[in-house]
Amino acid sequence: MLHTVLTTALLSLIALPAAAESFSRISDRDDFLQTVQGRELRLGMFGIALQVEPDGDIRGRALGWDVTGKWEWQDGYFCREMDWSGYPIPKNCQLVEARGDEEIRFTVDRGTGDSASFKLR
Repeated sequence: MLHTVLTTALLSLIALPAAAESFSRISDRDDFLQTVQGRELRLGMFGIALQVEPDGDIRGRALGWDVTGKWEWQDGYFCREMDWSGYPIPKNCQLVEARGDEEIRFTVDRGTGDSASFKLR
C-alpha cells in the first residue's frame, strides 16, 4: 500500500488545485535547467525531496528512502525513469510548467495524465 501511495506521488504526482498566478509551459531543456539547477524539488506531504542534475541524474529521498534515476529532454518533455529504494518507477515523459521561480508542475503522459506541483527550494 505504501508503495502505491508513493508511486502515485512520484508517477502521477498528485493533482493539486491551481493558485492565482498561472503556470507557464517549459518546453526547452535549457529553460528547464535554469529553473531547477541547484534547487531542491519538494513535495512535503509525501516527504519527497529531489534534485534534478544537468548530467541526467535524479537523486533524493521519499518517505525516508532513497530515490535515484535518470532523465533526458525529448521533444519538449521531461522523460525520466526512477528507482525508489529498489522499487522501479518506469519511464514516463511529462509536461513541465512553472509558476514563477517558486513552483514547478509535472504532468505525466505528455500532459494528459495526473500532475503534481513541487516547491522549489
